[in-house]
Amino acid sequence: MPITFGTIGTGWITDSWIDAAHKTGQWRLSAVYSRKQQQAQQFGSKHGCDNSYDSLEQFFADSSMQAVYIASPNSLHYEQAKQALKAQKHVILEKPATSTPEELDDLFRIAKEEGVFVIEAYRHIQEGNYKLLQKLVNEEKRLGRIYGASFTYASYSSRYTNVLDGETPNIFSLDYAGGSLVDVGVYPVTFAIALFGAPKSQTYVPFICKTGVDGGGLIILRYEGFGVQINNSKGYTSAAPCEVYGEKGTITVNGTTDISSVKHMDPRTKKTEELAGPYKTVEKPNVNMEEEAVEFARILNEKDEKAAAELERVSKSVIKVTADLRRQNGISYPADRQ
Repeated sequence: MPITFGTIGTGWITDSWIDAAHKTGQWRLSAVYSRKQQQAQQFGSKHGCDNSYDSLEQFFADSSMQAVYIASPNSLHYEQAKQALKAQKHVILEKPATSTPEELDDLFRIAKEEGVFVIEAYRHIQEGNYKLLQKLVNEEKRLGRIYGASFTYASYSSRYTNVLDGETPNIFSLDYAGGSLVDVGVYPVTFAIALFGAPKSQTYVPFICKTGVDGGGLIILRYEGFGVQINNSKGYTSAAPCEVYGEKGTITVNGTTDISSVKHMDPRTKKTEELAGPYKTVEKPNVNMEEEAVEFARILNEKDEKAAAELERVSKSVIKVTADLRRQNGISYPADRQ
């Protein structure tokens, strides 16, 4: 039977999740929450769901709902996820899961107490070609000793135009726990941590927007014997690919998400081999979330605590890194002061 789920958040990312989840046949939308009842009804109707709420208490009390997908503004994630877990609902939480490591630790603690799962929705590390990359990085014949890596996610946001015009969109607001690092920078940071583990230390040189958050910048993650350079931004665009450098070759990937190309170049023969398998293409404005929807359904249905623990490890490592990078640069959220 499909897993029944409710949603919090009525933006395009929620549309993407619902469409992808329904395509897998393993999920079924059963409830929608919005602060405005009319908006909840309209959003639910679009996806064939008649069950809508403008009260979180009533929403979480809905016994037909087994899980909740949360894609509200970042600063609201912790309290909403905590309510869902205490109502014994599984939680799929859009990144960044919380504003601070302490909040994230608390959610995982509550989930274990209530016998449910909380999973941060990093879609890109569930892609088939990312999992291929994980295998290649560990193959002695492909890379050997790792010398370094360079990962990029830098794409100009239309909402940065609003910032330049004197406005403060939620994603560029300190009050809503915004900024480039936690919105797009987490993609390459997670990309690195899921490949190499938690770094020994990290440094960030951002440019700060007039709203007080970072608009982008350069990150260095330090590992034993090598470093990873990350370029992230919502205020400028980079077309640079992602690369992993090793003693026996270089692996080049077209990006940190929607991976369609994974090439290995032998430095001695100068020959390049394409290794990528098929990948999901999704019509814009949606994004590929099918692979994560399949994996998350499997974890919930099989109660795969080992797989969930590995995702928990990645999530905890990522937020420790991003929280430290923010604090290095004086980017403080309301949750940091609580």
